Amino acid sequence: MDDRMPPRRVYGADHDDPDPGPRPGHAYGELVGGPLDGLLLDVTGWSAPRLAEEARLPTEIGRYGPGGRAHYRRRPTDPHRWDWTGDSR
Repeated sequence: MDDRMPPRRVYGADHDDPDPGPRPGHAYGELVGGPLDGLLLDVTGWSAPRLAEEARLPTEIGRYGPGGRAHYRRRPTDPHRWDWTGDSR
């Protein structure tokens, strides 16, 4: 990893967490596009059917603000990336 790059942040980590990055032994997907772009989604222990589903992640920074959700779907050609498909309430 390039020393000039900021550490990667995991979705759901507290803003005041001194180490919000990935943990050893966990599996992650990168969120691409939308309000959570660049964050890592911890998919450790997710079953194949769960990985095939759309992830609807609560966020306050999406189109609908508090109570809204950002939707991401695993990219078929690159399963380590999850593409934004839209927001909902």
